[in-house]
Amino acid sequence: MKHPNPAIVAQSAVRRLPRWALLLLCLSYVCAGFLGRDAWRSADITALGFMGALAQGASSWWSPSLLGWSPENPAVLPYWLGAWALQLAPAAWAADFVVRIPFGLLLGLALLATWYGTYYLARNPAAQPVAFAFGGEAQPTDYARAMADGGVLAFIACLGLAQLSHETTPTLAQLGFGALLFYGIAAFPYRIWAPHLATFVGLLGLSLSGAPAMALLYLLGGTLVHWLDRQPSEAGQTAPSAQRLDLYALLAYGTVACACTYYLDLWRWKLETPALSWRTVDGFAQLLIWFTWPAWPLALWTLWRWRWQLWSKRVHRHLAWPLWFAVVTVIATPFGADSDRTLLLALPALATLAAFALPTLKRQVAALIDWFTLLFFSGCGFTIWVVWIAMQTGVPSQPAANVARLAPGFQASFSVLAFSMAIVATLAWAWLVKWRVGRHRAAIWKSLVLPAGGAALCWLLLMTLWMPLLNYAQSYRSLVQQATPLVGPEGCAETGSLRAVHLSAFQWYSTVRLVAADGESTCEWQLSEPGENLEILPSVDTTRWTPHTLLRHPVDRAEAVWLLRRR
Repeated sequence: MKHPNPAIVAQSAVRRLPRWALLLLCLSYVCAGFLGRDAWRSADITALGFMGALAQGASSWWSPSLLGWSPENPAVLPYWLGAWALQLAPAAWAADFVVRIPFGLLLGLALLATWYGTYYLARNPAAQPVAFAFGGEAQPTDYARAMADGGVLAFIACLGLAQLSHETTPTLAQLGFGALLFYGIAAFPYRIWAPHLATFVGLLGLSLSGAPAMALLYLLGGTLVHWLDRQPSEAGQTAPSAQRLDLYALLAYGTVACACTYYLDLWRWKLETPALSWRTVDGFAQLLIWFTWPAWPLALWTLWRWRWQLWSKRVHRHLAWPLWFAVVTVIATPFGADSDRTLLLALPALATLAAFALPTLKRQVAALIDWFTLLFFSGCGFTIWVVWIAMQTGVPSQPAANVARLAPGFQASFSVLAFSMAIVATLAWAWLVKWRVGRHRAAIWKSLVLPAGGAALCWLLLMTLWMPLLNYAQSYRSLVQQATPLVGPEGCAETGSLRAVHLSAFQWYSTVRLVAADGESTCEWQLSEPGENLEILPSVDTTRWTPHTLLRHPVDRAEAVWLLRRR
């Protein structure tokens, strides 16, 4: 007969991951990418434009806009956070850095909520390891803490988390509040006020960040799981009256979120039915594989090893809640305009499921994960260093030629601080590899140390050694500053058909004063979007305006803006 609980864990296997090491890993991962760069194209710089319009009083707080343009994502809270940061920060601070402060805190919130969500799910009696005949099994609190460490490591290791979690966009706000909601439902049987507060704030924040339908679907599943999970907790059987009060509270939270969403007109369906073709299926499969790696294979292993609990008549919160959260997100992913941004919401739940695979991994599987991770991330780190050396010295010649071809006009620069941080990160990786292959006591989270450390290493190397190159390629600064010597430092230009992304770039990275094209402007210049073949749009009145210069991005030549001069 198969035992429904496959976790056989001794007390010696649940030693704590040193807090200083975990905090340092999380801090370095959060800070890398939020410091020392411009706002990148296109969602990052566009969001900055709407935040600036709110902070300067040029837009309604209830309906953010930028010179007539509305956000593609029906959200308000992320733009409020950035605008409040701009208003509270000293004027001397760079705007693109100031708005990242609340979003860095949101990423930290996602990491913290993932840890506590995994912790309380692992406290579930059905998730606890099998008791030994003569004792020595892992203690509940120690076991849950070790599982939570593994959940955070799996979360950081996900390849798709790096870039999108470091942008000042509604996507990161959805991740932070979604993770908070995930923790709230997970902790309901063990705390009173904290889970209710987290669920309400997470649900409301997720709704006001542009995902009200997803928030309600999560709430529906969480309510069902909480109602059907009637197992006795460590503190005893949950009283039916208390459980009913929890359900009434969840219903009230959903009602408030729906009312606020309706009042702010955020109910806008963004579903797009994908074309049923092999190309679509293949693209979706590739996105799932690389974006959620390495959490998805471990999550599938969890579902297989814990299948006897999935098929039982009783609902088990530690499996049902993250599974519902992940499945809803994965199903919604192909129907969204930005599939990768939708899939980002699934990472906390997938990381939690991945953590429950750790007590059941065989030694051969763990060794395979270690060797693959070691080779993959060491190779990536080596490549980053080789290309950086080529940018600095011209040797090897082929990488230097590739950089010159892909980023014409780029001039490499040397930063002592960035170089020092990269050296420290590389040495830390070498020490981590030495620790992992050496003789040490078993720990159930050890199989995710190298994946998380490798992901953090490569992200940190990219954000230090390659930062000037990436900034040159991804920023609009080099494009918009071409207009300054032509228009003049105090000149003005009509916005014409300029899109929100370019409006924001000109607003923050050039001295050109933008004026709405209302027919009464006396500006000598006009900025206009080009057509598909970079031609003048038919909507431009050529009797009043004549083409002067096509401002083009040095890396992406399709990114261009026409500078027109009044006849």
